[in-house]
Amino acid sequence: MNIPQELKYTKDHEWIRVEGSKAVIGVTDFAQRELGDIVYVEIESEGDDLDRGDVFGTVEAVKTVSDLFMPVSGKVIEVNEALEASPETVNEDPYDKGWMIKVEMSDSSELESALSSNDYKDLISE
Repeated sequence: MNIPQELKYTKDHEWIRVEGSKAVIGVTDFAQRELGDIVYVEIESEGDDLDRGDVFGTVEAVKTVSDLFMPVSGKVIEVNEALEASPETVNEDPYDKGWMIKVEMSDSSELESALSSNDYKDLISE
């Protein structure tokens, strides 16, 4: 299972890549495997200011629909439009082409409560 060291993680199985005051967010390799074949990604929160823990969208797989949660507070400044036509990209490349949103963080100190790659490994191996 792929769990890149340089990323931060949440207990809800989102990953966070910090780029200055911005965060790129997606779902982890573990999450996409658990969901199965992803058939639809719905994110209508572009331009919204959301708090950590708020739902920013949903992922629909063959068997289930799952909410996507904000790992940090901020404004959604970009949505990965490519996922609309090719939602399976989340299964194929969750950490690169399968990213979901970019956020202008309003409180980067919230990252302190995110999990390291080792902590995330421990979480999913329980």
